[in-house]
Amino acid sequence: MDSIYQKSAYFFLSLNNFIMDVEKIEQPAPNMMGIYDDSFIPEYKKLTDMVHSHEANIIMQITYGGTRSHLDSPSPIIFGASPIKNEVTGIMPVEISKDEIKHLVKSFGKAAERVKESSFDAVEIHAAHVYFLSQFLCPHYNVRTDEYGGSIENRARIILEIYDEIRKTVGNDYPILIKINSEDFMEDGLTSEESIIVSKMLEKAGIDAIEVTGGNDSSLYVVENNLDAVRKKIAFSKDKQSYFKNHATKLAKDVSIPVILTGGNRNIDLINEILNSTNIEFFGLCRTLISEPDLINKWASGDYKEPKCVSCNQCFNTHGKRCILNQKNS
Repeated sequence: MDSIYQKSAYFFLSLNNFIMDVEKIEQPAPNMMGIYDDSFIPEYKKLTDMVHSHEANIIMQITYGGTRSHLDSPSPIIFGASPIKNEVTGIMPVEISKDEIKHLVKSFGKAAERVKESSFDAVEIHAAHVYFLSQFLCPHYNVRTDEYGGSIENRARIILEIYDEIRKTVGNDYPILIKINSEDFMEDGLTSEESIIVSKMLEKAGIDAIEVTGGNDSSLYVVENNLDAVRKKIAFSKDKQSYFKNHATKLAKDVSIPVILTGGNRNIDLINEILNSTNIEFFGLCRTLISEPDLINKWASGDYKEPKCVSCNQCFNTHGKRCILNQKNS
């Protein structure tokens, strides 16, 4: 059996707090960074230069948040596919018009151009976790009767338009990725079959890679049943880890572009097993690297002990998203 370091496998730091907003008027999280005007470019260039000095690559996620806002005072205007209240945040959006969709598509294109000018190695469209584009894919939140609603092809239309606009601005050789739910895990949500249809449409359009995640955390059912993207109580059960692998395995058979598996990847033996038994060669990690930034180097050196992270999710409640196991007593 080949190990993760003998085959062409790669790890990704998949941090949801490193998402950049494409519109100044809209912010889904406190202190969220932006890419909505050129003033950001010089500072991001310092960041990318530093990363590249360590022979690493860095990709920027770009998004529009919608009703996922967790600000005490939400942004003044929050658009949605349809005026359907978010169960968790309680926010009722304004249905976005077709003219406003055109404006937002252009905003994504301009943001991606700035990403490239800032020397990021690729750009990733965030269309998961009930951010705005994920809402369009979800039948619960998209009840439109125009060309952006109804069939999965129509619900995916805005994402394809954004991809096309980004491709125009960054050129054919610059990598574009997408992060998309495997499914929403709610009764009237995006299904695995629909997600694969969208992924195939994006492959045909020319997208370079697909990052698989899952869970619509605007659904109380999803949150209460531990079906979202950052599931708890998985640290000591190998069977509960790498929890989107079934969808990613099927998708990797159906497309010829790279598939990135994110979600609960923490056991090196399980990762090696997936690597050797499927077409998946890319793996995203988040909480384990918040806890142990040098984890990949440890694995590379042959130290295969279990990560320190216990999947408690308390890192999301700390300033700067820090592991509570690393906090020194004051």
